[in-house]
Amino acid sequence: MPHVDTDNLRINFIETGAKHGRPVLLLHGWPDDATTWYGVSERLAGHDLRLIAPYLRGYGGSVFRNPDAMRTANGGILAMDAIALMDGLGIDTFSVAGHDWGSNVAEGLAVGWPERVQKMALLSSLPRMGGLRTPTFQQAQRYWYHWLMATKRGAEAIAEDPQGFARIQWENWGPEGWFDETTFNEVSKSFENPDWVAVTLHSYRARWGEADIDPASQWLEDRIRETKSLSLPTIYIQGLEDGVNPPELSERLHEKFSGPFQRIALQNVGHFPQREDPEAVARELAIFLSSN
Repeated sequence: MPHVDTDNLRINFIETGAKHGRPVLLLHGWPDDATTWYGVSERLAGHDLRLIAPYLRGYGGSVFRNPDAMRTANGGILAMDAIALMDGLGIDTFSVAGHDWGSNVAEGLAVGWPERVQKMALLSSLPRMGGLRTPTFQQAQRYWYHWLMATKRGAEAIAEDPQGFARIQWENWGPEGWFDETTFNEVSKSFENPDWVAVTLHSYRARWGEADIDPASQWLEDRIRETKSLSLPTIYIQGLEDGVNPPELSERLHEKFSGPFQRIALQNVGHFPQREDPEAVARELAIFLSSN
């Protein structure tokens, strides 16, 4: 598999589409991996797009080269990984589509490198501009897994059965029967990465102040928190059956964008639109990425 080496990481990625097409960075979320974009990428063939889907740090073959590097995964450091990947590929400007964790990484890219990110598509996870607020009790119930990860016993249980922990999210976040065993079993191999548990725990602990963020990304985390709105063209794809970030959470999302913005709601789709309805997601991305 192709890869780019940075000071701390080996970043594996899947590349499809037109070799000299317009670059589009496709970022997966949690608990998932880069194969989440297969169905979308196949349908975007012929659209003159160079599609690059990396495995985030701690997933699959994206491993730490530096044994002393902090096993962190706050959004800012993941965005810095993404820029290092694009630098390594010699890509200056690009568009980005991100799901779940990838949505927040995409936001970090747009905030930190506005001159490089042309368009942004966010799937299923809200931007964190302005800082995270304590969720309502109802939403906190949906985020039960965040709070489990903040505890010692929770961390121990997850380390004992990472695949089981991931699977229950898949079961809870979409319509019944949306995935098959073969798909989950293949994706869950990415969770066998020796640092998957560590980066997972850090990502969720850091966002609520239960762990320190990676110091190298402090500047970007500060900038995201201080940013009130973004002006680049943006779409937000929302599954109406999303079991963790339901549609009412994104109804006023347009208020955070001063430029062209569209919220696209998909019926009978949960938290993984690119897997559940790749045809609809590919159609919307093709329209969005080809528009002026």
